[in-house]
Amino acid sequence: MLDSWVRDRSSSAMPLSLYNSLTRRKEPFTPLSPGEVKMYCCGVTAYDYCHLGHARSYIVWDTVRRYLMWRGYQVRYVQNFTDIDDKILNRARQENSTMQTVADRYTQAYFEDMARLNILEADVYTYATQTLDGIQRLIRELEQKGIAYPANGDVYYAVRKFDGYGKLSGRKLEDMQAGASGRVTTDATDGSIKRDPFDFALWKGAKPGEPFWESPWGPGRPGWHIECSAMVREQFGNTIDIHVGGADLIFPHHENEIAQSEAATGHPLSRYWLHNGMVNVGGEKMSKSLGNFTTIRALLDAPDGPDPMALRLFVLQAQYRKPIDFTDAAIASAKNSWHTLQEGLRFGYTSGAALGWTDVDNPDFGNAGAMRIDRTSATVQAFEATMDDDFNTPGAIAILFDLAKELRRARNLIVHEGQADVSPEQLRQDWQTLVCLAQVLGLEAQPETASTTSALTDAAIEELIAQRQAARQAKNFAEGDRIRDELQAQGITLIDKPGGVTEWHR
Repeated sequence: MLDSWVRDRSSSAMPLSLYNSLTRRKEPFTPLSPGEVKMYCCGVTAYDYCHLGHARSYIVWDTVRRYLMWRGYQVRYVQNFTDIDDKILNRARQENSTMQTVADRYTQAYFEDMARLNILEADVYTYATQTLDGIQRLIRELEQKGIAYPANGDVYYAVRKFDGYGKLSGRKLEDMQAGASGRVTTDATDGSIKRDPFDFALWKGAKPGEPFWESPWGPGRPGWHIECSAMVREQFGNTIDIHVGGADLIFPHHENEIAQSEAATGHPLSRYWLHNGMVNVGGEKMSKSLGNFTTIRALLDAPDGPDPMALRLFVLQAQYRKPIDFTDAAIASAKNSWHTLQEGLRFGYTSGAALGWTDVDNPDFGNAGAMRIDRTSATVQAFEATMDDDFNTPGAIAILFDLAKELRRARNLIVHEGQADVSPEQLRQDWQTLVCLAQVLGLEAQPETASTTSALTDAAIEELIAQRQAARQAKNFAEGDRIRDELQAQGITLIDKPGGVTEWHR
């Protein structure tokens, strides 16, 4: 979790505003209970490895959660796993396995991928298979209220009986397409009979050979939407503060959640609804059918793949509600940006001793939890004002880069002139401010070790620099840039001086 200095911080007097998808405008944030936030995030359907869309979504909501904690709120963050679903069942059939085996494998893969992206674990993870009593109880309540009806082993939600249907998505019922909820056929040959094509399944009767759970309506399994309604209610009660997810979940998933929960309880499901924008790859929507589907682990494990922190930085450099486009050029730019920020974050380790800092060997050195920064400083105030505006991470990162570039400049002066032109005390404050604010965004750099510093000998570095100079003299600037980037990736910084002289340092 975030360090103690973050959690103990008192809430700012500045207003935090966020864009509420339900009202389609920015609103001041006022939680149900002062100082506390109930936050629910729609999790993955555990049938495959997480893709770049998942990376974007969970990085964004992790950052929102971190910032709320930094603002002084006690955040209870709950995220679900859908471990009962047709997609999981289909994968199990393909593998001649079981639905639970498939779900367990990809749930574990989720945790592995998220850990690499420095995403904090939820306070509670909920699972459909562990919420069946609550799911059935909610369905029975809807049935007793006349909102749901059984049909040949299925149970359906009568959409037209909920007056507020469509208020989140802004869709009118007559404009909606039936069938967005999954199994929707009204063909009597499969035994399902719906009264209205817009109605969606709360419970699905089991077909021969399918896994099932016993219920008052016969053996079967829950529909997708009812799972989240039951989980929110079980963990939080009738109403939460913030419900988050991808924009693709607005309809039908979140629309149906609202219909189910609010028809049953008579209370708003969530005060604020937040949705992140979608992911494109090379300008096209990411999808398996287009062949541009990329998993998190495939990207990170590629020979030229980015550092996980570079991927996180790339995501946060975009406004969270806007679409984001993954391209080779964008990832390459993110790598360079992360290198700059990483240099700043490592400043204390590389330059602290030279500046006379006496605690560089202290085990807590570099630990944000042991740092105290000036919360009234212009930099911290600017960071907070920027993030208070609907979690404006691009603006916040620009503030971090200003700090990182100043620290890099000071580092170069120390290396080449023996001292910086800023006092050691001021540099220490700037470094600690950078480390602490970056941690709020989940961006962290470890000190250099034998595995992170270059294994190149001095002679090998000099040889590569000579090759670069020869390439530049031959006007082969692409080759010169390639050599510079190769050295930079191994922790070697080049400094071109007048007269064709190139100096370097590790």
